[in-house]
Amino acid sequence: MRRRQPAVETTLGCEMQAGRSNTAVTETAAKNFASATRIQESVTSGLERKALLWLAVRMPSWVTSDQLTLLGFVAMFLAGCSYLSARWHPVGLLLATACLALNWFGDSLDGTLARVRNRQRPRYGFYVDHIVDSFGALFLMTGLGLSGYVDWRIAMCMLIAFLLLSIETYLASYTLGIFRLSFAHFGPTEIRILLALSNLVLWCRPNIRAPVGLSWRLLDFAGVIATTVMGVMVIVAALWHTVELYRRETLP
Repeated sequence: MRRRQPAVETTLGCEMQAGRSNTAVTETAAKNFASATRIQESVTSGLERKALLWLAVRMPSWVTSDQLTLLGFVAMFLAGCSYLSARWHPVGLLLATACLALNWFGDSLDGTLARVRNRQRPRYGFYVDHIVDSFGALFLMTGLGLSGYVDWRIAMCMLIAFLLLSIETYLASYTLGIFRLSFAHFGPTEIRILLALSNLVLWCRPNIRAPVGLSWRLLDFAGVIATTVMGVMVIVAALWHTVELYRRETLP
């Protein structure tokens, strides 16, 4: 046992040294971290910024960014449940609209509130906000697919396209330092507005069809258009960013 002790001590020392090195690397990365430049050029972005700032400065002190993030997450889960309930009663459409509004309030205001109070946590905020968005999309599309108002296959295609677009956006944020929140003047708020308007139309006319001479339901037609647009966005952005990274790191 005594002969093995130096080897054990050496191994333990190496592990401790490796642990200290990893901690040092982590601390250095944290100090050198720089948030990606946010690009928000959607149709409603100007008005939305003013509204969020107005709300943020009037929020009670006991309201925190984490609470708003949780509110947005729960609201999106309830939106999916509301769409599911619309399978049996159209009031679920109105409930889904209310949940989408609540999701906008929590999801959009959390970051503004942190900036107004100078309590920003850029890495934590970025990670939590967007992992919550991913689960929220899953809840929403699943609810839509089970609602009876849209074919479940179209709903899943929308989910896949959204997640691919999100992945491309996050990779661009890491590699290029640019975080694009809108494409072609269209962002998350516009998607919520269109969904809310669709809910209102379906509440008034549940059997409405797409006005293109096809027998498609309204949300089926809208889902195909949304999937196609997001797919094109992914391909164009991926090619553009690949060429840009190649130019920066390969060409003299």
